[in-house]
Amino acid sequence: MHLSLVVPCYNEVENVAAFQEAVISAFQGCGYGYEIVFVDDGSSDGTLQELHRLYSAQACPVSVVSFSRNFGKESGLYAGLEHARGDYISLIDADLQQRPELVRQMVEILDTQPEYDIVAAYQDKRGDGKVLTFFKEGFYRTINRLSSVKLRPDASDFRTFRRKVADSILSLPEYHRFSKGIFAWVGYNTCFIPYTACERAAGTTKWSFKKLFRYAIDGIIGFSTAPLRLATYTGLLAAVASLVYLVIVVLQKLIRGIDVPGYATIIVLILFLGGLQLFCLGLIGEYVGKIFEQSKQRPVYLAKEVLLHEDNAPPESSAGQ
Repeated sequence: MHLSLVVPCYNEVENVAAFQEAVISAFQGCGYGYEIVFVDDGSSDGTLQELHRLYSAQACPVSVVSFSRNFGKESGLYAGLEHARGDYISLIDADLQQRPELVRQMVEILDTQPEYDIVAAYQDKRGDGKVLTFFKEGFYRTINRLSSVKLRPDASDFRTFRRKVADSILSLPEYHRFSKGIFAWVGYNTCFIPYTACERAAGTTKWSFKKLFRYAIDGIIGFSTAPLRLATYTGLLAAVASLVYLVIVVLQKLIRGIDVPGYATIIVLILFLGGLQLFCLGLIGEYVGKIFEQSKQRPVYLAKEVLLHEDNAPPESSAGQ
């Protein structure tokens, strides 16, 4: 098997069949074998039933991994990597915003340019609103300043890479996964190519602003300890400021006296220092929480069903063989 397309799905019942048809059309006459590894991330619509139908038909080699509940896209990518059998592996969404034709171009680059291990796509034109663009740019500026690994701001998870890259990613044991940071951390030579995201074939995006914000926080915490140092430096700064203010108060008392005790000042200082302490405790709590969840050594996902195309082999004349 030359290529595995890993496709995480969450409530994509209207898209998975169209995605398969697009893959078959894009790879017609490619001259090498490929498979599609669908990962159903606990969908609440008819996605799993539709994947069962595609698996039974085997219009091209299709494997299906079904989660016991919704574990998130990162877990879906991890499960897909575990069950992919190709020499090359491509991560692609089911909504057809990322076209399979570009995957074929990625494979050609890896075939003809052995110096590259990863071909990653980046959006040359983004359709995000001004507010979302502002926060995304701020996130990448922040994490690239705080972390030792550098992320390309416009690059996505849409990429194709060699088996050795997949093995390196699977060797990382963390429970909370941030794919963009993981790809940057493992390294390997990467070729970046532009693409323009198409409109979704059907349905709506599953990424709300709240989910994106939480994902960004996980990324920063997962790849930088700088927030902990920030809490330390902020605490030291507050302590120094308190000492300076103490000296000022003593001098005022000795030189000209203090007529009325500084009630307002005391209240402001108490609120400020209390808020600062809670902020620092919150930062520490985020890291401690991640350590706690990692220490339990729970699996990244639980699969209630795994259907491999080898167990339901298509006829020799089927596509992708």
